[in-house]
Amino acid sequence: MTSPTETLTYSVESMSCGHCVNAITGEVSALAGVAAVAIDLATKKVMVTGDILNDFAIRAAIVEAGFEPSA
Repeated sequence: MTSPTETLTYSVESMSCGHCVNAITGEVSALAGVAAVAIDLATKKVMVTGDILNDFAIRAAIVEAGFEPSA
């Protein structure tokens, strides 16, 4: 098994609670290649780690969860 080799970070300014965290984590975790999703509500950052990450798909998953990501 290979270890995750890439981390992408997104700012999601509209996150404010545990429900936001759960919604984004659920959508992003379901994507192929994603090994982990870490969210810091204090800094409004979503960090996605995995082997082969698809930036477009991750952004779309965050939008699907009801939020607008920025780089």
